[in-house]
Formats: sequence, C-alpha cells, structure tokens
Amino acid sequence: MEFYTTLLLAGLAALLWFLFAQNQQKYRLPPGPRPLPLIGNLLKINKNAPFKSFVELSKTYGPVMTVYLGWQRMVVLVGYDTVKEALVDQADDFIGRGPLPILVRATRGFGIGISNGERWRQLRRFTLTTLRDFGMGRKGMEEWIQEESQHLRVRLHEYKGEPFNPTFLMNRTVSNVICCLVFGQRFSYEDKQFQNLLGVLVKMVKLNSSPLGALYNIFPSIMERLPGPHQTVFAGIEEIRDFVRIKIDEHKATLDPSSPRDFIDCFLIRADQEKDNPSTEFHYDNLFATVMNLFVAGTETTSSTIRYALSVLMKHKDIQEKIQEEIDTVIGRARCPSMEDRKSLPFTDAFIHEVQRFLDIVPFSLPHYALEDISFRGYTIPKGTSIIPLLHSVLKDESKWETPFTFNPKHFLDHNGNFKKNPAFFPFSAGKRSCVGESLARMELFIFLVTLLQEFNISSPGDPDSIDLIPEYSSFGNVPHCYDTIATPR
Repeated sequence: MEFYTTLLLAGLAALLWFLFAQNQQKYRLPPGPRPLPLIGNLLKINKNAPFKSFVELSKTYGPVMTVYLGWQRMVVLVGYDTVKEALVDQADDFIGRGPLPILVRATRGFGIGISNGERWRQLRRFTLTTLRDFGMGRKGMEEWIQEESQHLRVRLHEYKGEPFNPTFLMNRTVSNVICCLVFGQRFSYEDKQFQNLLGVLVKMVKLNSSPLGALYNIFPSIMERLPGPHQTVFAGIEEIRDFVRIKIDEHKATLDPSSPRDFIDCFLIRADQEKDNPSTEFHYDNLFATVMNLFVAGTETTSSTIRYALSVLMKHKDIQEKIQEEIDTVIGRARCPSMEDRKSLPFTDAFIHEVQRFLDIVPFSLPHYALEDISFRGYTIPKGTSIIPLLHSVLKDESKWETPFTFNPKHFLDHNGNFKKNPAFFPFSAGKRSCVGESLARMELFIFLVTLLQEFNISSPGDPDSIDLIPEYSSFGNVPHCYDTIATPR
C-alpha cells in the first residue's frame, strides 16, 4: 500500500511538472524561480514577511515575475512604474479580482469585495453612489465623524491618565462610523455583542496576516479539513453573519421606501425594483456579503492605522509636539476640527500620510486576476492567473522616496513646509479596483487623530525606545504591535 501511495504522489508531481513545462512553452510567461513539485517556490518565501522575499526575488528576475505558491501560479508586479502601468494605464486588463480563499469562505463568493464582471460593476457603482448620497466624503459624513470623536474624547477622559489598550477602543470608534452608514445606528462602547463582533474581526485579520492564514489561502481544501485556530475564527465569522442577517431582517420589517435610512434600506429598495429581473445582482446574497465587506473593511484597516499612529507618537515625542503646536495655532483647543482645517495643517497632514506609507497596511493589495490572457511588457499573463501588485514595493520604492525605510513626514513636505503629494502614495491601491472607502478613511484618520492630539498628550507607560514599529504580523496585511497607551489631558 505504501508503495502505491508513493507511486501516486510521484505521478502527481510528474504531472504538475509536465503542466508547468507546457505552460512555459505555450505562453511567454514572466521569468521567475523554478518551482518544486507541489510546493512551488514556498521554500524561497520568508513566512514572517513574504513581501520582502518578493522584493529580493525581483532583483534577480525583474519587476514582472512569475512565482508559484504551492500549485498556484502568481504574477508579481514590483515597483511604482510597474504597478502604475498595470493598474492605471492598463486598468481594464487588470480589473479582475482573485478568489482569496479566506474571503470566499466569509462571503460565499458574493458581494463587492471579490466579485468580477457585471456583478462587480453593478455593486461598485451602487455602493459608491449610495455612500456618497449618505455623505461619504462630504459634510454629512464629516458631522458623523465629529460626533463620534466626542464619544472618543469622553471615553479617554474616563481613563484618568491610566494606561489602556487602544485596540478595542479604536475599533469601536471607527466601526461606529461605518455602522451609521450601513446599519443606520451607532453602538454603545459597552454593547457586549458589538464588542464580541469586533473581537472576531481582530482575530480574522490576525489569521489572514499569519503564516497559518497564508497556508489556508494556498491550500484551502487541505486546511479546511484540519483543526486549528482558523476553525475558531471561522466559527466567529458565523457570528458576524448572524448579526448581519438579523439587521437585514429588522430593516425589512421597518422599511419605508420613501425614506431610506442607510445602505441596507437603499439596497432593499433597489432589490424590490428589480424583483422581476431574473439576472439582477440586487438579491439577498449580494446584500449580505456587501454589508459584510463594508463592516469588516470599514473597521479594521482604519482603526489599525490610528493605533499605529499612536505608537509613532509615543516613540517620537518631538513629532507629537510639532503637530500639537500646529493644531493650537490653527484650531485652538475649543472647537472640533473639520476637513477644511487640513490645508492649514500641512505637518499634521504629512504625518498622517507618512503613517499610512510606513505602516504599509496591505503590502500585497487584494490579489487581482487575469479574466482573459493579458499582454503586459512583452509577456503573456494567462487567463486564471492571480496577480499581485506589490503595494509594499510602491510605498517603499527607493526611486520615489528619499528615506523609504525611515519614518519621515518630510516625504510629504516641500522646502517651504507646505504639503506636497507623491504619485507613489498607493495605500488604497489604484485604478478601478481601488478602495471604495478611501474618502471615508481619509476623513476618519484626520478628524480622530487631530481630536486626540488637540486634547491629550499621548505617552507610553514604558520605555518609548522599546516601541517596535515593525508589524507584529505580516502577510496579507501588516498588523502593528499593540502597546498600552496613556492619554493625559493637556
């Protein structure tokens, strides 16, 4: 029996090797390291910071290269010029989204996040229009964020200068903004169910950014059958699904088509309008998954970025003092900051941009996908190939940033101290699949951080020099270390 098992594995390895050789002959694939049977190039990848391995490999194989993770073929795009050429200059060719297994598991393949074709086009257009109608990027949304910033202020005063863990506080604060948009309500910071769901989000992001999560995304059919922490996270995801399901049912029961309250109401109204269209994309599965997409994406990335900013402020006291001096001069300490203030706070704005650049929160971006054969820089990317636009290599491109591996707000300041843009600032990706919540995230980061520094000094209960700005987990996302924080009223 053991002999036949060995023979079967050898035959499978030979078949995969044959298919690899056939592909190389059929297509002019980008160059890359020769893969091993079954495991591909996994032995060349640093499991704790895989994006760094891709940068190193590109020094040998160039800015467009083919890498095999297990039996999955991926084309990796490295550097600003390459990523911009693909996502912006050839946007229609690179519009596909790859089926990331963990996200497929959470959404059953529906929703705006990982869909393609007509489903994606309709859902993205509807989502952008609806969020804008409810104020995303405009005055209405700004007022919601300002209101939530006051709840944050009150909670920080309750700590009375004692150390606290900022993870769940920032999650609750940021999540309440997207909850107002999607569910039409904010939740009390003491709401136990709300706290539990946010805890699931934290675990989900850590899983997706860990070696275990990478293994699941590479070998989902195998990992699905094995016990481990990933199964606990998936059980938690079911709790989020139940929560969203209840909220949708509540909206159905209280819907007034003449007065939509939020995203769910607008979707239900559109679904009713298209109920006789057999090919409509406005059905329950897409509503459910899109709400999941917005709730998850609208909470964790922005709250992690704020938490990382707090670590930077604790470590670099001189930067904090300079920001506070600028805020005191322009806004003072009495009124709430607004987005109109941003143009008068160039150093503060530069600091926030540098936090996003340096954290590099989604170093791989969400994977793209070749929906058809793609011609790019003389190579062919075959249909069905996952494509990684390595955002890490853009945000740390040595030709675009003076000190790419050092935290330096001057990257966004000219010689007169005025804010300046940099074309390689891609924290939200670029092109037609860039983040739908970009304008919302920008408003949240600015208003919440300025509110914090307007009223509080941020410090560490321990040695500030011991704060590590290198992420704690690095894979699909960069998850920063969490340090206890002290917020002392100024």
